[in-house]
Amino acid sequence: MNKKRIIGIVIFIVLILGIILFKQFGSNISDIGLTNIYVATGGGKENFIEDEEILDILRKEYKINVVFDTWSNSKTVSKPLIRETVGLGNEDVIRRMEKGEKFTINSPDVTKYDALFTSDIRYYEYYKQKAEGDEAERYTVLGGGLTLNTPIIFYSWDTIVDALIASKLVEEKDGIYYVTDMEKLVDYILNGKKWSEIGVTDDIYGNISISSIDPIKSSPGATYYGLLLGILSHGEVNEANVKANMPKLKDLYIKSGNMHFSPADLFQEYLRAGKGAHKIIVDYEKSIIDFLNTNPKGFQQVKDRIRLLYPKPTSWNNHCYMYFTKNGEILYKAYEENERIQQIAWEKYGFRMGVTGGKYDVSKIGITVPQEITSTISGLKMNEYNALIKGLE
Repeated sequence: MNKKRIIGIVIFIVLILGIILFKQFGSNISDIGLTNIYVATGGGKENFIEDEEILDILRKEYKINVVFDTWSNSKTVSKPLIRETVGLGNEDVIRRMEKGEKFTINSPDVTKYDALFTSDIRYYEYYKQKAEGDEAERYTVLGGGLTLNTPIIFYSWDTIVDALIASKLVEEKDGIYYVTDMEKLVDYILNGKKWSEIGVTDDIYGNISISSIDPIKSSPGATYYGLLLGILSHGEVNEANVKANMPKLKDLYIKSGNMHFSPADLFQEYLRAGKGAHKIIVDYEKSIIDFLNTNPKGFQQVKDRIRLLYPKPTSWNNHCYMYFTKNGEILYKAYEENERIQQIAWEKYGFRMGVTGGKYDVSKIGITVPQEITSTISGLKMNEYNALIKGLE
């Protein structure tokens, strides 16, 4: 057999082996040697956790392959936090669950999680407490903390904000607009003050109001009503003040008019319908950065007319990460320490990470926003949230 024939046979064998490997491992060949980490994940951060640059950093620098499974916040405490609960993991266990067999996080053959990444701080705090009643058994939490944060802000329009400034409700400092008298603004809404009474004259009619997400149906709406509760209670958020301020909260709820279920829907309608439909809306800071990155042409069309208003105080939407294993801790440290991940989280998705100022530069996105958010009210605890929603219902 000549040399060329031997070389040809070797190449053929290598190609066959390559095909076999690809069929067996597929696109995960590059993941061989990495540690798989399983994270039960709440909504609101899908683009961030799927970002290829971040995932590449985690693979190359931390040697981990992260698998994020979608969970609702409430399910994390009511159902066993195992992959089989959401139809993933061990197929035999899934079939047995479908037949009615009960499993816990300590049952044999189940696929456990290394971490939980909630989309609301109240579920983060609540999960760390002992399960009650028919709630599912919980993992021991080794550590974690606030990871992705975005503050509640208002979005309005140039001429309306000019009137709010003249009425001493808003102040501008270094190109940033702050609502410095939230109590007065809430009082105006409760008392049915008209836009025309504060100098808004460009064919804007009706009473002063702020469009929001429905707090009964959506976590972002509940976060905003927690902020309203804090303002009405002068910063003292507790169950007693929920009850004491419920008549005013109900009145604010009614005066908000038709509500949306999704922040994305409300923000899009605000941009499309203009100030005639929505004079002020409540949303998260990250929405404008999402819009800038996904629709740069649309952003250029409205950027000189829209205004970002930072309430004093405001409240955070916190996506909180807790880990149950040492492997889960690796991802937490990556989020806490890696400055490139933090800058991507901010520039592309509008999430502030780590401490209030973070290890990122807010000036790089082309929108004037504060580097730090310091005037805040704590979010609702689970018992306060339940009392608030029950009262509004």
